[in-house]
Amino acid sequence: MAFIWRHMIKRSLLPLNQSIMIPNLDIHTSKYNFHGEYEMQDPKSEADIVNVTFIDKTGKRIPVKGKVGDNVLYLAHRYGIEMEGACEASLACTTCHVYVHFDYTDKLPLAEEKEEDLLDLAPFLKENSRLGCQIILTKELDGIELELPQATRNFYVDGHAPAAH
Repeated sequence: MAFIWRHMIKRSLLPLNQSIMIPNLDIHTSKYNFHGEYEMQDPKSEADIVNVTFIDKTGKRIPVKGKVGDNVLYLAHRYGIEMEGACEASLACTTCHVYVHFDYTDKLPLAEEKEEDLLDLAPFLKENSRLGCQIILTKELDGIELELPQATRNFYVDGHAPAAH
């Protein structure tokens, strides 16, 4: 039964931004229909490019080119940046915790309550902390700098490092 419902969602038979309850299965569709190949594609035109600089745990600056609509977690995976994302952007962990440069914090949508609740559990929390899986690139974010904290805590499987698929 669960497979059938997941298949229906993948085929967009359910409206976006809708939750449905099925016994033993909670399904929610979102306005972002980008999971899969989209995250691994390079920008198709200059107009779609969003320049992002990751600052790793050693302070090394890593400039990358994302595209409008990219999820920061999957962008990091595409370029081999050490951002874990143990829950694969399902908003169930804090392993994609980043610090957003203060010039860009006001350009992001406010964190939803679930993201804020998870951030309260993140080690080394700061005022400019966000979860990378909740940051979707827009042209307004061109030039954004995202710093990785010194450590993250995987509440589910310590040491697990998911690979991009």
